Amino acid sequence: MNVLMQAQNAYSANTQNHIRSPRAVEYAAVARVTSRLKKAGSEGPDHFPELAAALNENRDLWRMLAMDVASDGNGLPTGLRARLFYLFEFTDQHTTKVLERSADISPLVEINTAIMRGLSDSGAQG
Repeated sequence: MNVLMQAQNAYSANTQNHIRSPRAVEYAAVARVTSRLKKAGSEGPDHFPELAAALNENRDLWRMLAMDVASDGNGLPTGLRARLFYLFEFTDQHTTKVLERSADISPLVEINTAIMRGLSDSGAQG
């Protein structure tokens, strides 16, 4: 790939990010982390470091979402904000159990998938 093509690709990617709605950005972040979780979870116990990295990335994403829904400026309805914060708390606790090897990742993947479905129903992928 020559320099001109690299510049065009960089510009296209940058422009696309500016056009995406906040919901689309959230959807993409949750989808990326969920994909990593699924992949790392399917690779078996020899790949525990990859699973731990994916779990920590998921936990970080949920921590950011929790901080957002807990902020005064968040425009979501109070009940939805509370439910999302509860999901953060569950995700945080369940992640610890998975890292301790006393639980599996399927509830985390299911939660993320439900969130993606909700974001998609709201027109996130556009």
